[in-house]
Amino acid sequence: MTTSPQRVLSVVGTRPNFMKMAPILAELQRHPDTFASTLVHTGQHYDAGMSDVFFSELGIAAPDHSLDVGSGSHAAQTARIMERLEPVLEAEQPDVVLVPGDVNSTLAAALVASKMGLTIGHVEAGLRSFDRSMPEEVNRILTDRISDLLFTHSPEARDYLLSEGADPSSIHYVGNTMIDTLVALRDQIDTAGAAAAHGVEPGRFLLVTLHRPALVDGPMLGQVLGGLGELARDMPVVFPAHPRTRGAIGGLPGGDAPGLQLVDPLGYLEFLSLLSGAAAVLTDSGGIQEEATYLGVPCLTLRDNTERPVTVSMGTNVLLGLRPERVGEVPQLIEQVRGRQARVPPLWDGASAQRIVAILGNLVQAGPGNAADDHN
Repeated sequence: MTTSPQRVLSVVGTRPNFMKMAPILAELQRHPDTFASTLVHTGQHYDAGMSDVFFSELGIAAPDHSLDVGSGSHAAQTARIMERLEPVLEAEQPDVVLVPGDVNSTLAAALVASKMGLTIGHVEAGLRSFDRSMPEEVNRILTDRISDLLFTHSPEARDYLLSEGADPSSIHYVGNTMIDTLVALRDQIDTAGAAAAHGVEPGRFLLVTLHRPALVDGPMLGQVLGGLGELARDMPVVFPAHPRTRGAIGGLPGGDAPGLQLVDPLGYLEFLSLLSGAAAVLTDSGGIQEEATYLGVPCLTLRDNTERPVTVSMGTNVLLGLRPERVGEVPQLIEQVRGRQARVPPLWDGASAQRIVAILGNLVQAGPGNAADDHN
């Protein structure tokens, strides 16, 4: 008797989603007799410079469905995704809906799938910053509570999920699929030559990424720029900035400081090439904390908390707090991190997608919620 392929529908909406799902999509395609894969792009990140380039560089095929929701308030964006996704799920009738990360697309897709009685797999489950003022924290908590398969990438995630009442059999420690993408493209990253293209010397410049409202939508942005301007006298600074952030910078003192390069958002390969060649990265991004840890690059995080504590306890990450004045300490902090014995967390080995797809394959035989996993 021939078994029909399991229908797996994946929902992406933002650049980090693409990086987390690319290896899973590729692994599903390697097993066409077992899986039929469908990709939905919500359009939460929707312009070519910030979305399409990631599809091409990561080797992701064009989405089967594009919802084109665009920007808006959290409520409006979440509502549009739900409204436009529901008929897609009704037509596709997937066996499993995969939702990565913690953005509005993640929660919206999980809510629709849950209301329809579909099996939900959350890629990157169990992350917690314990700061519910962050929309991402609310998204990840709610998504975990209604997901059937909780794919975690660090040991503490299991403890958090269990403390919230998750079924132990639903938790699967698989590793970090974002690192799978980095591993798969490492040769291209290493040969991209982004530092030279930007006129900076490898190992001698600071890379900066800031996007959270607390830092870019208020007076702290000017404080950060002042510190970066002072730092750039001795250490070149490369700052890829979202157009909205760049517009705000244009009206602030320090934005035109010598040695401070403000550039447009970069593609995946160019950005990772810059990151791998940087003396350090100053950021408020969660994903960059992970990538810097894997690459062994000092990561200085302008936040009071992190949902990725393993990057602090094992890796290269240092929490500075929401304190722009600490930008002046960057040279000393770099030396401090270099003196550590930083390590790459367990299962951040390039094979996380294989583990996830193996678990999905077990569902064909065992039924939802009963898949065995050696890494629980």
